[in-house]
Amino acid sequence: MSATEFHVESLLGIAERLRSAGCVFAEEEAQLLLTAVSGPAQIASAVERRVAGYPLEHILGWAEFCGLRIELDAGVFVPRRRTGLLVNEAAALLSADPMRERWNGSEPAMVVDLCCGSGAVGAAIAFRIAGLELHAADIDPAAVACARRNIDRVGGEVHQGDLFDALPPAIKGKIHVLAVNAPYVPTGAINTMPHEAREHEPLWSLDGGADGLEFHRRVAAEANEWLRPGGNLIIETGERQAAGTASILASAGFVARTVRSEELDGTVVVGRAG
Repeated sequence: MSATEFHVESLLGIAERLRSAGCVFAEEEAQLLLTAVSGPAQIASAVERRVAGYPLEHILGWAEFCGLRIELDAGVFVPRRRTGLLVNEAAALLSADPMRERWNGSEPAMVVDLCCGSGAVGAAIAFRIAGLELHAADIDPAAVACARRNIDRVGGEVHQGDLFDALPPAIKGKIHVLAVNAPYVPTGAINTMPHEAREHEPLWSLDGGADGLEFHRRVAAEANEWLRPGGNLIIETGERQAAGTASILASAGFVARTVRSEELDGTVVVGRAG
């Protein structure tokens, strides 16, 4: 049997196993697994892990996000396609900023990716908008280690700590865009999430408290102190929770608007500081 014939036979067999395990994009996943690993034993191990419910991205060691390959370690939150809306809105706001012509080496636009996980959001924003000063932060040491590899590639800095406590005091009051993908799944809904998320992503990256909005309240309560006048806070939220998130931002003094993308199945609330 030629190498090509072996590859085709392996691809078909793996795809059938993945399809039987409930993988919707079985052929595409089979091709990715065959490309990522070499040798029968390694391929077999990768397939067994996927069949057992491990996220494909954790097996591959990377996730595709906004056209970028984001390095990803096991146990770190997997960036979702819907979060591309957060990146889109941040890039649009930065592109339209009336101070953009003043961005240079001494006064760059400042962006913060809060609750950054792998750093996917910050890296994607920096890839689209050149010349940023980028900071990212997360409470999870594993996420911070992963984010540093992704954020380093675009010249940003990553900090570890609980929300704003992680950020350097020197940037307080200077942030143009604060992008936040904090946990927003209600505690009672965690058990309804797909197996691979419940079992292989940290609970603290998913659980947003009783109504899913606990972190949105905490972020909104302090964000105005960290944003420059006219700066923007962008928070990803659930479609059903958007009104609650918008109300939280409005109560904190922001002019809030909700943006929904059916194409990405994503929802964000944008709050403009006074």
